[in-house]
Amino acid sequence: MEIIILVSILLFFVIVLGSIWWFNQKIKKLTERRVSIPINPDEKKEQLDTIHANEVPEEPYIRWTWDEYFIELVQVVGGRSTCDRGRSGAVITKNNRILSTGYVGSPAGLEHCDDIGHEFKKTVHGDGKISNHCVRTAHAEQNAIVQAARYGIVIDGSTLYCNMVPCYICAKLIINAGIKRVVARKDYHAADDTKRVFEEASIDFEILDKSVEEYGKQ
Repeated sequence: MEIIILVSILLFFVIVLGSIWWFNQKIKKLTERRVSIPINPDEKKEQLDTIHANEVPEEPYIRWTWDEYFIELVQVVGGRSTCDRGRSGAVITKNNRILSTGYVGSPAGLEHCDDIGHEFKKTVHGDGKISNHCVRTAHAEQNAIVQAARYGIVIDGSTLYCNMVPCYICAKLIINAGIKRVVARKDYHAADDTKRVFEEASIDFEILDKSVEEYGKQ
């Protein structure tokens, strides 16, 4: 009986010691892994540089040109427009400074297209083609020029930025206001007369996107 008890005690100690040894081995391996991490700052920097070198590089930032900057502002100004046939805006600048802005809308105090609908008039062109025009509103270019006149701002020698090539009436106002350069975001489907008088008046004229602006009942 005593032998059985003694053997049991020995087995118990063997199991306990074996467990302790196994546990110590696990701790040792974990410690070795942690020690393998470089603690030298230079080694860490080298590892980070290697990681960054393998990353996909970001595209370099390209600063907007002045034309890109002002043509984006045209879109912002156009957000005030009140005719859904053309939420157009216009910005007049000189020496890269804003002088005046305008957007499509009815004369001050009158009701807007967005409120009561459009006021259409048909125009018969020389080739017999008929086009519809909403005449309830003043165009963005007209309003920008009028705002400058109202507040005594000289726009002679300035640049006008607009959403699309100005209509024939706006083109004549632009010429007589002394504006020397016009930058349009897109072309206009009835811009032949405008392009002709701009050329005759030596207006520096540029269309950034040659596609024609599209809108309802064009």
